[in-house]
Amino acid sequence: MNEFEQGMLAATLTDTGVWRMQICLLGSFCVLQAGRSVAFRGGGKTESLLCYLGLQYRQPVPRDLLIHTLWPASDVVLAHQSLNSLVYNLHKLGGDMLGGAAPVLHNDGYYRLNTEAGVGVDVACFDAWADTGDQQILAGDLERAARSYDRSVRMYRGDLCVATTVESILERERLRARFLSILAYLADAQYRVGDYSACLKQAWRLLSHDPCREDAHRVVMRCYVRRGERTAALRHYHTCTDILRAEFDVEPEPATTALFDQIRLQPSQI
Repeated sequence: MNEFEQGMLAATLTDTGVWRMQICLLGSFCVLQAGRSVAFRGGGKTESLLCYLGLQYRQPVPRDLLIHTLWPASDVVLAHQSLNSLVYNLHKLGGDMLGGAAPVLHNDGYYRLNTEAGVGVDVACFDAWADTGDQQILAGDLERAARSYDRSVRMYRGDLCVATTVESILERERLRARFLSILAYLADAQYRVGDYSACLKQAWRLLSHDPCREDAHRVVMRCYVRRGERTAALRHYHTCTDILRAEFDVEPEPATTALFDQIRLQPSQI
């Protein structure tokens, strides 16, 4: 975790636990002030600028790259003027949230979000909590890791709202894969301690994002058996089968079918 990401995480650990101005890119684009949605004239270049700087939160962005991204076919001089106007107008729009500070800083030809004044990005917070959970697992602190992972998935309101370039598409899929992996870990952890209702909640959330995840379907089946709902477990196998056939015209994996047979014939062995 670099210095910027550590700052992102540290801000979530304060007494208030919220940013003064948070750029939300997971799900639909929005701007939050102290954790509450505020009226903000989204769309157009203003939203595009905040989205791009938010996606590049790990490093400042060169002016020429911003201009090429936002005004690819414009005259360079006019594009420079447009960028200056955009940053100035953004200051007028968002300055009140930050006590008069500028939401976007410009220094030596580079632009970045003003994290020092309290501008945050939900993607950065999601990654910071997930990184913390990873480190806690390596340290053997599984209980704290589960809490960090839980904080991470709470940040995930939906897939990345920006997917217009190859880079942003790859980032969307990276974040989505990480989110699903964390949900799978949380489900397994709750299953191991016998909290089957909490485990089911995580497994169902995982399936709502990826209905074809057979490992999650198997978790659901096992949880039902452990809760004494054998019929529900058997029925869920057919739900899994229907989804796979409708989506990919394939049959369940051998492990899924083997679990179904075990539930049918030897449920006490689950």
